[in-house]
Amino acid sequence: MNPITLFLVVVCVLVGAFTSKTIGPMAGAPFLLLAVVIAASLKMANVWQRFVVLRAGKLQGVKGPGLFLIIPVLDTVTAVIDQRIQTTAFNAEQALTRDTVPVNVDAIIFWQVHDAEKAALEITDYRQAIDRVAQTSLREMIGSSMLSALLSDRRNADQKLRAEIAEKTGPWGVSVNSVEIRDVAIPVALQDAMSREAQAEREKQARVILGSAEAEIAAKFVEAAQAYANHPAALQLRAMNIIYETTKERGATILMPTAMVDAMNPAVAMALAGQASAPAAPGPAPKPA
Repeated sequence: MNPITLFLVVVCVLVGAFTSKTIGPMAGAPFLLLAVVIAASLKMANVWQRFVVLRAGKLQGVKGPGLFLIIPVLDTVTAVIDQRIQTTAFNAEQALTRDTVPVNVDAIIFWQVHDAEKAALEITDYRQAIDRVAQTSLREMIGSSMLSALLSDRRNADQKLRAEIAEKTGPWGVSVNSVEIRDVAIPVALQDAMSREAQAEREKQARVILGSAEAEIAAKFVEAAQAYANHPAALQLRAMNIIYETTKERGATILMPTAMVDAMNPAVAMALAGQASAPAAPGPAPKPA
């Protein structure tokens, strides 16, 4: 009983009791009868509620929100429909995917009654029906999907599942706002196999990248070797630079052969470079026989 109806009934009862004491026992009977009529006929629906009223077994109308009156005995409220967004959790256990992999899928559906008349008259229990339809649609979707697509593209699976459920619940006056797959559980043995497969794929990619890097390094070494072969002075300067970079660290001691020190002498290096670039001297002419 809503607060307004309760207040009016209490007022009528108090007035009837006061009248019975002051005037007579029968004087308060009309007020008590009025309290019963008000309690049976005055209804109030909240803003999210719709009352489906039948009169003598036929549809009288959908009432609400606010206060409304019904005729006692003739009118009955057959259903009170909540038009707010509702949530229903459902799952599918040991459902086989298209590639015959057993999975356990948990999902949740957000739905709303947009036609209270259909929800009350077209189906016995629309809440239970939504749960059953959601479960069967989920199993159908799993059976038509590959495991890889189910794991990687959940958004597409959500949209597909929402469309299938909405098509079935539409004639009941129920609209489906969204469906979200919360979890896809696969067997432990399959998880280990997929983990090993992913690890092997990453190892393969790492080896390919490492081989490509080695090939590039080898090409650069060949190019540097050709440059040093054509310019011996550059090789000497490079050796001196390496020694300099090494001796920058404090406390480092380097032992080098005397021949290497002499070879890195700039004068010697320039002489070697000159000899490499100068044309070869002609040899002595052969003696006539």
